[in-house]
Amino acid sequence: MTDNRFTGPILQVEHLKKSFGAHEVLKDISFSVEKGDVVSIIGSSGSGKSTLLRCINFLEQPTDGQIFFQGKNAEHDWPRGQYHANVGMVFQSFNLFNNMTVLQNCTEGQIRVLKRSKKEAEEKALMYLEKVGMTPYIKARPAQLSGGQKQRVAIARALAMDPEVLLFDEPTSALDPEMVGEVLGVMRDLADSGLTMLVVTHEMAFARDVSSRVIFMDAGVITEDAPPAEIFTNPKHPRTREFLSRVLEK
Repeated sequence: MTDNRFTGPILQVEHLKKSFGAHEVLKDISFSVEKGDVVSIIGSSGSGKSTLLRCINFLEQPTDGQIFFQGKNAEHDWPRGQYHANVGMVFQSFNLFNNMTVLQNCTEGQIRVLKRSKKEAEEKALMYLEKVGMTPYIKARPAQLSGGQKQRVAIARALAMDPEVLLFDEPTSALDPEMVGEVLGVMRDLADSGLTMLVVTHEMAFARDVSSRVIFMDAGVITEDAPPAEIFTNPKHPRTREFLSRVLEK
């Protein structure tokens, strides 16, 4: 259960570091996220964006630093399953169970982690599958779906856990260009609904138009953290200006 009375930042990252051997990928990262924020994290490949999300979700163990969710230490004060239900993640490679139907993919976590009954889990799953336009495919298996359809199922699966925060790790990068729009459309609707989101993305239009804040990362540090209008029209840091001039010319 989350604490609905909590009024501080829903998520805080303090002095986070991550090294793989001698290679320091994240260097003293600190920022906070308020409830309802949509934070887009942009930057070149290799800047540490995906590693940051994986550390927040504890798919990678941070080398140093702390993460707080609703004011409590995420590593020590939250049972891991409960934390993962509250801070969900959508991956670029979908991570669906290939041996399960669409509906089963969306009920398994609810039954195992949240201890919901099969009936309750199916009702919740069907509600979110309808929200992402995947109700006609509930009996299909992932191999029968397009990339865009798989990603919409992955989003429905994450939403069915009733997360407080949803992390998106480059959710459109594995998709054919014509399927990118359908997934971004779902994400725009989620942002409009008030869901707190952290989105690692190369989709600059999404970062500019949908985010409440944009974080620019370079070489394992946060170089700039500002509202999108500021980042896109008047970036302060030369590295941010260089990156945006390159990606926006494409």
